[in-house]
This record gives sequence, structure tokens and C-alpha cells, in this order.
Amino acid sequence: MKKNNNQIKSNIVSSAWELFYRFGYDNTTIDDIVHHAHVSKGSFYYYFSTKADLLESLSYLFDRKYEELMENMPKGLSPIEELLLLNKELLIMIENTVPVSLLSQLFVSQLASSGEKHLLNPDRSYFKVIRQIIMDGKEQGIFIDELTVNDITRSYAMFERAILYDWCLFNGNYSLYQYSREQLKVFLNGMTKKDF
Repeated sequence: MKKNNNQIKSNIVSSAWELFYRFGYDNTTIDDIVHHAHVSKGSFYYYFSTKADLLESLSYLFDRKYEELMENMPKGLSPIEELLLLNKELLIMIENTVPVSLLSQLFVSQLASSGEKHLLNPDRSYFKVIRQIIMDGKEQGIFIDELTVNDITRSYAMFERAILYDWCLFNGNYSLYQYSREQLKVFLNGMTKKDF
């Protein structure tokens, strides 16, 4: 059975990041990536012009993780518990599979870009998932009335970017997830009607 386009791109991205983590970005070639992903070089070049283009695929990897987590989200969790679980799982994945140097390069590429800032693209799965959870929380009366769903979504995304940026500044010298766990509770308490 022929792989569909999304599966091929997904295999390339996953393989690339696995190899970047294991061997480093500079020591990983396009040949290594296509061999590991079991795709042709032509397939690689269909999606990416250069190996450097894969740096921008990190947000795609994050989105896939969020989609996977939502498919397997335990039933009965509150919106706050869902946000805490998503944050935990994403940051553990980043800490264990994304080299700090490459995450730093992603931030640099976004700061230097005069074009699309893919980390801020509201059509990403990341933003859709967060927005839906926050909408659920607003409907349940969890979040304060003064803030809109968009206000909270934007602030939450900014919080996660700030945590990642800070971790990069400190060269990954502390546990990303453990630090975020405590800071996120403080952050969310500022937007909820009661502490949790």
C-alpha cells in the first residue's frame, strides 16, 4: 500500500529529528535521513529544499505530538488538567529528543525571518487544541471573565515559548518539564477564578 503524502512527510520529519538528536545536526546528511525514513531522495526534495528547512519542521513535530496526546487524552479531566498534561508531555518530549542547539536555531530563524512566523501560525494544530481546551474552560466558568478565549490562548502560547526560550538561554542545564510544572500552575492561577 502506497504511503500518503502526510505519512511520507511525517516519516521524514521524525527520522530527521531522531538522527539530529542522536548524531547532531551537522553530522546528519540528507542521505542518512532518507535511508532512515525509507523514502526516496526525490520525496525528501518534494517537501524540503535543504536540510536547513527541517529546522522549521520542529513546530510540525510539536503539532503531531499534540494531536497524538488529544487522541489519547484520558476522559474526565478538567481543562486545567488537560493543559497541564499537554505541557508535561510536550516538554518531556522536547527535553528527551530535541537538542538545545537546534531549538535555539529555531528561535533564531523565527526572529530573523521577515516572512511567515510558523510558530505563530493560528492554523497550527497546537493553537486549535489549546483554543478548544480554553473554550471548554470558559464554558465551565473556570477562567476569569475579563479575558477572552483568544487572550488566554495567546498568553498560554507565549508562556510556553518563554519557557523554551529560557531553557535555551541556560543551555538546557535544568529539567524543562519540572521547571515548567511549577511555573505553569502560577501562570494559570492568574487566569482562573479560583486556585487549583
